[in-house]
Amino acid sequence: FTCMTVQLLLVIGLCVTSVASSLKICAFNVQSFGESKANNRKVMGILLKILSRCDLCLIQEVRDSKGEVIQALVKDLNRSNSYSYVESERLGRTTYKEQYVYIYRNNKLKVKDQYQYPKVGGEGTNETDVFSRGPFIVRFHSSTTLVKDLILIGQHTSPKRAMKEMDELYTVFKWIYKNWKTENVMILGDLNAGCSYVTTKGWRAVRLRSDPRFRWLIGDEQDTTVRESTHCAYDRIIVHGREIMAGIEPGSAQPFNFKKDLRLTEAEVLFSFQLARFYVPDLTDSVLPMVL
Repeated sequence: FTCMTVQLLLVIGLCVTSVASSLKICAFNVQSFGESKANNRKVMGILLKILSRCDLCLIQEVRDSKGEVIQALVKDLNRSNSYSYVESERLGRTTYKEQYVYIYRNNKLKVKDQYQYPKVGGEGTNETDVFSRGPFIVRFHSSTTLVKDLILIGQHTSPKRAMKEMDELYTVFKWIYKNWKTENVMILGDLNAGCSYVTTKGWRAVRLRSDPRFRWLIGDEQDTTVRESTHCAYDRIIVHGREIMAGIEPGSAQPFNFKKDLRLTEAEVLFSFQLARFYVPDLTDSVLPMVL
């Protein structure tokens, strides 16, 4: 069972006429984010500082059957910002359930469409044959950037099935292309795409890797962990589409170590979040606007 908490901070620099506009897009796995963490002022304070860096953030591993913790988080964010959110169903093959939640600045982005990947299981299930937690797909519209519509596929893979689930995301992409007629797609989240969860032989079977139309912005050599004793690229951003690729500064996808930025010790992070991994890959804030 993974306890990854990575914030993938992606900045897409786009140029609209003479005015530059950018989006910071993040993915953040907050392990077992429920009432306990929501009632911890230190944890919430750290989350607010991190999330306020983002225009759009995918929150993973929300474990709140009452549906109150995200409301409280967004309420706190909105004391000095203007955020809205859209959430998935509660997902899981067993009684263990998680949700995906996208939190976004509503003065920059609007939700145009959303889709929970097909339910093909038996009665009472909400999972596919491959995914432990089916991806949550949202189409966002931006009026301030040249790329008007951007589709995000949020995914938190099961460690034991990580390679099969990553490969199946290719099928998800094909569904999007067929039904929504767009190629500007971003796959992001805790894919467990590193160290013991992947193999060289397994990578060869992952179509997202073999198809050159997909660009992996967080490479295998990156470290998305907080422990000094580990070095693994569990969390990834993968993009597809000429427009979105043209708007990203090459090489700008780098980990943002919020532990260092917020001057936290490893012990403080692990104690506060009870995490084995907690790190933030970052596409730096200094991305140059590019004309598409």
